[in-house]
Amino acid sequence: MAGVMKLVCLVLACMIVAGPITANAALTCGTVNSNVAPCIGYITQGGPLPGACCTGVSKLNSMARTTPDRQQACRCLKTAASALGPSLNAGRAAGIPKACGVSVPFPISTNTNCNSVK
Repeated sequence: MAGVMKLVCLVLACMIVAGPITANAALTCGTVNSNVAPCIGYITQGGPLPGACCTGVSKLNSMARTTPDRQQACRCLKTAASALGPSLNAGRAAGIPKACGVSVPFPISTNTNCNSVK
């Protein structure tokens, strides 16, 4: 439980730091993080993929309609993934869109060049 609280605090700190970066995009890291928050347990510990995770990914995908929004979502996801550190299972994270039946216009990876997302 203490580890989860540390993770939540770290994500919140990232949101505060990344907040000013979102000036050109309507989509904020707070919105991105709240939509993918149900996925964190699956990404870090495995088990069944929660329905709330798929709902959040689908909702986030429908909100990211413009190139700046998609680039911002990409940056927010990279920041959140980096915050998970070694507990991140990159394969599980990358597979979420397909498992949820959502077509995301960029790979979910810490290596994605968000500036190239259209």
